[in-house]
Amino acid sequence: MAARVNPFFEPGILPRAQRAEVRALHRSLPEYAPTPLHALPALARSLGLGELFVKDESWRFGLNAFKGLGAVWALHRIRSRRAVPMTVAAATEGNHGRAVAWAARRLGLSAVIFIPAHAAPARVEHLRKQGARVELVSGSYDAAVRRCAEVSAREGWQVVSDTGYEDYLEIPGWIAAGYATLFEEAGEQLGAAGLDAPDVVLIQAGVGALLHAAVAHYRAGAIQPILVAVEPVAADALFASIGSPGGVPTPASGAQDSIMAGLNCGEVSRSAWPVVRRGVELFLTVEDRCTEAAMRRLARPEGGDPPITAGETGAAGLGGLLALLDSAELAEARAFLQLGPATRVLLINTEGATDPVAYARITAARR
Repeated sequence: MAARVNPFFEPGILPRAQRAEVRALHRSLPEYAPTPLHALPALARSLGLGELFVKDESWRFGLNAFKGLGAVWALHRIRSRRAVPMTVAAATEGNHGRAVAWAARRLGLSAVIFIPAHAAPARVEHLRKQGARVELVSGSYDAAVRRCAEVSAREGWQVVSDTGYEDYLEIPGWIAAGYATLFEEAGEQLGAAGLDAPDVVLIQAGVGALLHAAVAHYRAGAIQPILVAVEPVAADALFASIGSPGGVPTPASGAQDSIMAGLNCGEVSRSAWPVVRRGVELFLTVEDRCTEAAMRRLARPEGGDPPITAGETGAAGLGGLLALLDSAELAEARAFLQLGPATRVLLINTEGATDPVAYARITAARR
């Protein structure tokens, strides 16, 4: 495990994006409701922190993950430009594809989802239940992204990807704009409790789309928390990129075989990276054991905290926090964040038990 302070960080307030239309679309959906913001005072005390909150996206739209926020907004924008029958396509490790298929079905569109053949059977079945045609791809998530782009170009399908690559940068930005709703909700929920913005927010990295949304939201405010990117040791593309000469997109050094399936990304999103490079202050890689420990602590809380169902990717933020507080090799990062009894920390549970078999096995184990 390792941490890097961003040498390319640019302080200051960024322009606030126009959000009224995005929020109006989300609020118009029958399934919409703000997801819970859980306070975990007992866990905060045990970790030596002032306050700890978890934004629980396992409740979002009945999809067990936050991804629907981006997919439905992107398809809304696409349909405003292309009001003709179409087939949409996406690559996924599970959650994004499920969200695209759900959003497409709402609009009466066909969806084809490309997913690595090693994906958990439950994640594949969730795609099919949304009416998607599923294409299994040998290799990694990045191989699925390439295959999706190739076949879609040949067949005339509309790609709806949350990662940007050459000649495909606009739609991932729309998806990130949709994700920002969860941070706005969290701010409103904290405000309703009479609290200001958090001091530190730990965010799952993946290709960088959720981080893109976080930077756009928090860097437009007067009170700006420190944003921390958390990714697996085995899928460290953002960590490698921020440590490269000039901070340019750099492939991951690991094998992309983490249990944090939604973060097994070998390349950063080219649409998200300029924003992430400018606005995230700390980049952190964590081992799978940290996330497993986090899943158990959320599932079996102590001291009256509410239980939270967090899958392997969903618990990565808490896994990063546990690593920061406990690991000698992260002492400098811990000091940089000034984690202590006055610190308010926000985590995002990005998914619930999307692989029920793995979830049951991990959470049943002893701490």
